[in-house]
Amino acid sequence: MQWLNTPSERLDRLRGSHAVLVEFFDSARINSHRTLPYVKAWHTRYAEHGLRVIGVHCPGYSFGRDAEVAQRAVTALGIDYPVALDPQLELWRVYGNRGWPGRYLFDRTGTLRYIHYGEGDYLDAERAIGEVLGELETGFEAPEPLEPMRAEDAEGVLLEPQSADVSLPGERERLELVRDWTDGEDFIEAADAGAAATTTWHGGEAYAVLSGAVEPGLYESDGTIVADDPGLRLHGFQFTPAPPSRPC
Repeated sequence: MQWLNTPSERLDRLRGSHAVLVEFFDSARINSHRTLPYVKAWHTRYAEHGLRVIGVHCPGYSFGRDAEVAQRAVTALGIDYPVALDPQLELWRVYGNRGWPGRYLFDRTGTLRYIHYGEGDYLDAERAIGEVLGELETGFEAPEPLEPMRAEDAEGVLLEPQSADVSLPGERERLELVRDWTDGEDFIEAADAGAAATTTWHGGEAYAVLSGAVEPGLYESDGTIVADDPGLRLHGFQFTPAPPSRPC
């Protein structure tokens, strides 16, 4: 596999001296972005105590298969721990991974001790990290877990579901389109400048997934994008949950 931030990495060589947190993510998925501050903080907090964090970049969009695009995204996100590139989702299938992000914590013997898909469960994840590091380092005392970084991350809150992601070109019917758009592998492409696409949504924030005439990735949106130039590719829209209006 191709690696970023390290020449290579092998889990079998870490056994006995490290616990390993493997995080499957996509730089073009907003839920991966929202989870990342916790993963980076765990890396900073616990690396000296034996935690090895390894990211696995598994692209959900065609542009993410390009190693240079993935490299730029990882750099922009400030990720400095090792990242394996999995453009064909081969490692994803080996693990039987089920979504972005997917989190797997292995103890010093290589035994899987914790697993979680999607956002959330940060408190239990950090508690699990503390437990396996306590088995690795005599006298280790875990600090208090991180405080929630967003209101919707607090333990036990109830959230209204946001709109489902829009995936293109298969869900063109969910968009109001202005001017001509042509279908591609996993996008629709603006035929000329001024072409626009609008979706109706509810939730906290909306993000458009764009490539072609712009740097590939996520762009915050109000649910409408307008092509400044022909060749803009819209892969879809993603949405976040709205913060809770009151504690639950």
